Amino acid sequence: MAALIEAITVKRKMFFEHENIPYHCLDAEVSTPTARGGQTLVRLKMRNLLTRAVFDRTFKAGDRFKEPDLDMVEASYLYTDGGGSHFLDQATFETHTLGSEMIGDALDFLVDGALVQLHKYNGNPIGLELPNQVELEVVYTEPGARGDTSSGNVTKHAKLQTGIEIKVPLFIQNGEKVKVSTETREFAGRA
Repeated sequence: MAALIEAITVKRKMFFEHENIPYHCLDAEVSTPTARGGQTLVRLKMRNLLTRAVFDRTFKAGDRFKEPDLDMVEASYLYTDGGGSHFLDQATFETHTLGSEMIGDALDFLVDGALVQLHKYNGNPIGLELPNQVELEVVYTEPGARGDTSSGNVTKHAKLQTGIEIKVPLFIQNGEKVKVSTETREFAGRA
């Protein structure tokens, strides 16, 4: 039998199951009553791992959730076609396909062979988790002109191999690899 998790113990980045649906906690806020006899409430900002919808919900501190049958498996990105995005499980060498609604904007960071964590719920893939940073090649950027720093503009736009555009420092050139934060979509350093 799966362990039960009390609502008051749910923290940010935890996974839990509510009404037979797996959720990921994005934020948790506990409000304790000032009046005697009032109930402690837990407000959770949570993401439905099946539909990707995000919403807030308030629970009593004693409400209990099941631990989801959720596995994280390492997989490498293969390709995307009309049927979805295809990944190769690194342990079993099975190919898993995720639809565009499960991928979201992750394609902005995926190149052939990129390693990701696939979420599997009851044995079926339902989504993925990208690493904190990915390395992508700069396909096109304007050359940095001397004197640009006087205006306070010390960055320029760069188009990366996946099509995403970010701001990079002036010294970055075409063909260089850069690190990009998958959370903020910003330049994180040279690769």
